[in-house]
Amino acid sequence: MRIAIAQVSHETNTFSSELTDQAAFSIRSWIEGEEILNRHRGVRDYIGGMVDEAQALGGIELLPTFAAITSPSGFIRAETWAEIKRRVLDGLRAVAPFDAICLELHGAGIAESTGDIEGDLLRTLRLDYGAAMPIAATLDLHGNITERMVDNADMLFGVKEYPHIDMYERGRDAIHHLHLMVRGLLKPRMALTRLPMMIPTTTTFHGPLKAVNARCAEWEAKPGMLNCAAYHGFPYGDSDATCVSVIAIADGDEALARKAARDVADVIWRQRDVFTVDLPGAAEGLELALSCPEAPVIVNETSDNPGAGAPGDGTWLLAELLRRNVPGTCFAHLADSAVVAAAHRAGEGARIAVSLGGKVDTLHGPPLEVEAEVVMNTRCRFIASTPMGKGGERDYGLSTRLRIGHVDVIVTELKSQLLDDEMLKLHGMPMDGYKVIAIKSSQHFRAFFETAAARIVTVDTPGISTFNFATFDFSTAARYLYPIAG
Repeated sequence: MRIAIAQVSHETNTFSSELTDQAAFSIRSWIEGEEILNRHRGVRDYIGGMVDEAQALGGIELLPTFAAITSPSGFIRAETWAEIKRRVLDGLRAVAPFDAICLELHGAGIAESTGDIEGDLLRTLRLDYGAAMPIAATLDLHGNITERMVDNADMLFGVKEYPHIDMYERGRDAIHHLHLMVRGLLKPRMALTRLPMMIPTTTTFHGPLKAVNARCAEWEAKPGMLNCAAYHGFPYGDSDATCVSVIAIADGDEALARKAARDVADVIWRQRDVFTVDLPGAAEGLELALSCPEAPVIVNETSDNPGAGAPGDGTWLLAELLRRNVPGTCFAHLADSAVVAAAHRAGEGARIAVSLGGKVDTLHGPPLEVEAEVVMNTRCRFIASTPMGKGGERDYGLSTRLRIGHVDVIVTELKSQLLDDEMLKLHGMPMDGYKVIAIKSSQHFRAFFETAAARIVTVDTPGISTFNFATFDFSTAARYLYPIAG
């Protein structure tokens, strides 16, 4: 059995000023052929799961075509999206014939030329290869799912956990069920229920969405059900597709799939008021963290989350940390290539005066004029130990550890979330040496730090991934959704 695979993944924050072009994808992944499999073997991610499931089943040859993924950011340029589609289609033609297509997609990709890149790609594949070609895809739970996606795929498997600790399992699901479908042992029927609401980026580790996942699991335990998943949607992608939704898949029974999807959607809708939370600002959040008797305390700035398309160079939380200037506190990390370059030019042990952060826009805070000691210069490259993508290489370019007063600050060339303590250890900053570790992330950091930290304090400052939807000027159908429309 021959299964062609491709990866096209981008989470588009339409409020970002950073347009996404081929160079942005090339930073992380713009690769073809066997390099795709080599990069993901032994990694707990979607394609790593596909590789392992194919090997476990035996008799399956994976045919890698093209892989493009980059960090969340603004609209994908029209010409870049056209080139991605061309490479996927050319890659598929090059490895033909095959028995099925398996894709890693996201679900919240928006280009200048289309508000639904996943639906656009799936529709093109369906037209090219016909209704008989089995097509499955993995999706992020922050996908804004459209009818076009569902109509042009046989099976869509979304991660159920946030942090996404189950990417690997969803990759295995996709290959496993395609294998059954090709052998004629499965006739999947999908149902989609979309809800007129949006929610902040909310964890599934506890709270209302943990209960939602439990309801999905109850449905999956029923005879004939293959999969049931809640999609939180991506509220920072202002499009007609933006919303919370549920997909259920049954074997040959569309009515059963519809019943499951509607039931889980009802569970979410009845809890809609619970998702609105009031988070502290930087000053209040740091006060809570510093007053905690245990250590270390993680203070996560959700509103400048690089994992949701924010620039990762915002200064609101950092400015408050520097103002307090408490020993045993650090910030990990800020993206600022100019400061990294200045630190590397000056060398370790030097003192430099720099304008730190605030370079992408003014919303996330102004640049901070600081004098800093260059403690360490290095390349920020390591193997992830977080359960989310464990075993994968992370490379954020050159980096520096600065000391500004009593505060240690890691600055990198490229933006990212702090997902485990590998970056801290790389810069000589073990967790147990700090009372407060300030980071930029919404929920993914919990995969590692939920148990590694003594306490977590989430702060919300001005930014394009804030929980405060009232600060956004929604211009599409999203403006009619709860809670915006009330």
